[in-house]
Amino acid sequence: MLIARSVALFVVAALFEIGGAWLVWQGIREHKGWIWIGAGVIALGLYGVVATRQHDDNFGRILAAYGGIFVAGSIAWGMVADGYRPDRFDVIGALVCLSGMAVIMYAPRGH
Repeated sequence: MLIARSVALFVVAALFEIGGAWLVWQGIREHKGWIWIGAGVIALGLYGVVATRQHDDNFGRILAAYGGIFVAGSIAWGMVADGYRPDRFDVIGALVCLSGMAVIMYAPRGH
């Protein structure tokens, strides 16, 4: 149950961070304006809040593990939001990152 909760928190954090960055991108690069930028800034702040809900107390470990989620989530976001089509190397890279996340976050430790 602890791993399922942790993974769910990582997914929610990714939605806020990637979504927030995408909103800022849209606001600036696509000239959609300050409302989009402001919504993105708020979402990015919420990402930081969600990340604190992980069970592990080590900020560096949480952020490093989240990096794998961010990589895979960014590719998925691009597919859904922008019609991006990853090639096999994108997919392989994302799977490597997710494997690294699992090792960093869920490997048995003797504490």
